[in-house]
Amino acid sequence: MGQTTKANSLKSAIVVFGALAFGWLTLEIAFKPFLDKARDAIDKSDPTRDPDDFDADTAPKSPSDEDFSDRDLS
Repeated sequence: MGQTTKANSLKSAIVVFGALAFGWLTLEIAFKPFLDKARDAIDKSDPTRDPDDFDADTAPKSPSDEDFSDRDLS
């Protein structure tokens, strides 16, 4: 009885592993264009830059920040 239980659990483990591998492969194929873009973006990113750090010099200026005094409004 011990051998059949062990064989059944091994078969179940192999089936589960195969199902997980098949599911992963299906998702990779289905979302390939999106995953390629995401992986390219990750490769191009700068790991030393922290997006939470706010730089006033590099921040885009809003129209309210522009100096309107030198414009001719007439």
